Amino acid sequence: MTLADHKLAQLGGCRASQITDECICFCHDVLTERLNGYYGDGCELVVSDIPGFGVGAQEHVYHGLTDNYPGQFALGPFTVLIEPRNLSFLQSGQAGDIGVILDAQLKEADLIVLSKCELLSADALQDALNWLAAHYPWTMRLAVSAKTGDGLDELCRALREGRASLRHPEIDYEADDLQNAMGSLSEYYLQYRALVCCNDFDGNAYLTELAQEIRDAIRSAGGEAPHFKLLAWGPDGDYGKADILGVDRPIELPHRFENPCTDLAVILNASAACPDETLDRLIGEAVETVSGRYQLELTIFKKEHFSLGE
Repeated sequence: MTLADHKLAQLGGCRASQITDECICFCHDVLTERLNGYYGDGCELVVSDIPGFGVGAQEHVYHGLTDNYPGQFALGPFTVLIEPRNLSFLQSGQAGDIGVILDAQLKEADLIVLSKCELLSADALQDALNWLAAHYPWTMRLAVSAKTGDGLDELCRALREGRASLRHPEIDYEADDLQNAMGSLSEYYLQYRALVCCNDFDGNAYLTELAQEIRDAIRSAGGEAPHFKLLAWGPDGDYGKADILGVDRPIELPHRFENPCTDLAVILNASAACPDETLDRLIGEAVETVSGRYQLELTIFKKEHFSLGE
């Protein structure tokens, strides 16, 4: 997991940790050591979220483990999640670089999970599943809703009982369209502390304003932000989370602070169709501007950003 996902899972009461300090695609020895540690501690199933867009992870992780450590691990289905908006984006045939990457992700899948299914009518949901079946017929397909709980039992069963096909997907990873699509994307990570000098402040309003400032800046620059997480928590474990799922969509606040804030740890994790240096500048300016409105003193602990084309 990325640090944002790892911390969010912990704050929500789940047993979670960061498997490695680097992408798990390229450190099989460390990955194997950590997996054996989890199983030795009594874990029956380890689920990992691949950082970034994950294209090629089946080859690098699944085949890397089976080639280098044959028979050591029972691998569950390689699973890809997609939400209705991104699926409709892909179905339109006008998704551009993001569509090329979404298609590659789905071609690698053993199991496709259509999330946020509560947003669709029964007919629209069936149409979506039928479209996935027609275009990716080798996959198992499930619809789930974290909000209502629909489909979660089936998903847990599929992850526990299913097995990876270990097939080699028909993808030319060196093709110009895929290489150009990946090259248009940037990854960004920021970890900092925000401390108010006096009184307290509304953490939910801060997260919302910061996410809006970043979303609008990326949109003005002609970019797109299909994946953006802003997570913050206080010393008492109270936490809030803001998401950007596209520059033309409203900010989502799936979890809110219950109390006013005085001292926050903040993690910002983003994948965007925006040049690396531009993204760094836009996010830096937004953090400084919005934090200034709340009279917050910032301490930066870690910042990383790079183009996926590098």
